Amino acid sequence: MADADTREVWRALGRDGLLDEANVDSLLYTLDARHPVGTVLSVCVQIATALPILRAAPDTEPVIKARDAAQRGEAMLALAVTDSAASGSDLMSLGTTAALTDDTVRINGGKSWITNACTADYALVLARHRPQHHFTSFLWVLVPTGAPGVHTERAGGRLFDGSGLGHLRFDDVVLDRDHLLGPPGRGLPTFARHVATERIVGWHWARAICRRVLTDTYQRLNARGLWGNDAIRARFARCLVELRRLDGMAADNDPLSSMLLKAATAESLDLVLTECVQLQGADAFRPDGPAALRAETAMFGIAGGASGAMLSGIAEHAAGLLGITP
Repeated sequence: MADADTREVWRALGRDGLLDEANVDSLLYTLDARHPVGTVLSVCVQIATALPILRAAPDTEPVIKARDAAQRGEAMLALAVTDSAASGSDLMSLGTTAALTDDTVRINGGKSWITNACTADYALVLARHRPQHHFTSFLWVLVPTGAPGVHTERAGGRLFDGSGLGHLRFDDVVLDRDHLLGPPGRGLPTFARHVATERIVGWHWARAICRRVLTDTYQRLNARGLWGNDAIRARFARCLVELRRLDGMAADNDPLSSMLLKAATAESLDLVLTECVQLQGADAFRPDGPAALRAETAMFGIAGGASGAMLSGIAEHAAGLLGITP
């Protein structure tokens, strides 16, 4: 799907009031059933993280303008966190800088693999305003993508069609200070608070994907007369167990719960899609089949925190999770 079609989806959601108090679960089931991964990814990033950050920001003129336009579906947002100077999980080392004066903020640096980079009207940019490696050294800036010094490059590849995936570069982008999305020093705490919501939204979406692919696989197995094979039924049942495990998880906003949810979501989704590829056989490699889908959904183990980082954080809470004294 072309980026222009994704913009139309976003516009329709805003027009219908679905970006205000969205029922995320039912919305994602509907989007997943009708649109490719890239389009759903574009919407997810905005409703899960970008719009909530804008809603919580001070009511300055630029913020109000961007927020109202986005909620009406008339403007699209990019969440520019992953930095071109650091690995995605190493936020302390990000190189994008925000030099502050009493009246202005000057942005320099780059962001890589950003959803909606090529379609957004505004980018919410996480930048460093102090050189110290400390969680208080970061802030958020609302950057109009049409501002002088903002450059966009489309990411290569055939995956995530409709996501506007690309790279952003900021060369001496000077904005009035009222483009700050909160006080300096609150960048990482704000991100940590909202990334938990993003993981919950990802969990809803993963469940929708699993249910859709399992339904399709079940119907294909029956149509081919394979459902009576005990070995096939056992492999399919394993996928149902994974889906039920996902359905039963608690979707809480605290850091530990969000890490558990994130790690389990990526693991279960990969297991289900891998098994469905095997069960469908050659049919899995059709253009809309689970083989291509599995390649795209590998992002669930990377975006919003890599699975390895999640497991490392979970291990720090081992004693508490086991209910024992360390």
